[in-house]
Amino acid sequence: MRHRTFGRAAGAVALAVLVAGCGIRTTSVPVDAGAAPSRVPCTTAEDGTTGTATGGVPVRVFLVCGSQLETVDRRSPLPEGKDDADPVRTARLLLAQLLAAPSENERRAGFTTAVRGPLTVKSGRRDDPVGALRLSRQPEDLTPVALSQVVCSFAESSAGAGDRTVLLGGPGPYAPKRYRCTAELRERPESAPPTAPPPTASASASGPVPGSSPAAPTG
Repeated sequence: MRHRTFGRAAGAVALAVLVAGCGIRTTSVPVDAGAAPSRVPCTTAEDGTTGTATGGVPVRVFLVCGSQLETVDRRSPLPEGKDDADPVRTARLLLAQLLAAPSENERRAGFTTAVRGPLTVKSGRRDDPVGALRLSRQPEDLTPVALSQVVCSFAESSAGAGDRTVLLGGPGPYAPKRYRCTAELRERPESAPPTAPPPTASASASGPVPGSSPAAPTG
């Protein structure tokens, strides 16, 4: 009888050691792993007005939220009537908004900006294509996310060159590039913004005029 009782006790001890060795919890107390992570809303309850601009004109910039680029509506410090089609004025206004810290509502919604100063923008040089803009730093020297923000904010405004593109250069002797704001770039702003060939001059003065007959050979 004693041998049988001892055998049962030894078997129970061996089973407990085996269960513990397999990593199985022997306690029946439930474990609270916490709430599941929630997605950032990427929407604000009200416009993301920054600074003290209570008037002005509405503008739209691209900020980072949830590892993507999302648009945010703000109001510029410019008075009404000053939002003309001047691409340089528009670019300066948008760049100032990108450099500004997100408002409290924007931060709560998960918005951030990767654009850091000092950074300015001005019109292109005399030999640049029409509508070109020049940053105070080479576009390639910006982080990919910051450049994506600048490209999409400019390209989707009157500062762009049309077709969701912007002609952008830097202070160096390099020609401006035509950057595109695509859906893929907005989804993955850490990638390099795609480029396209810059616009060429319209027809050469010596070239044939579209729709005209070719010149008769001479001699």
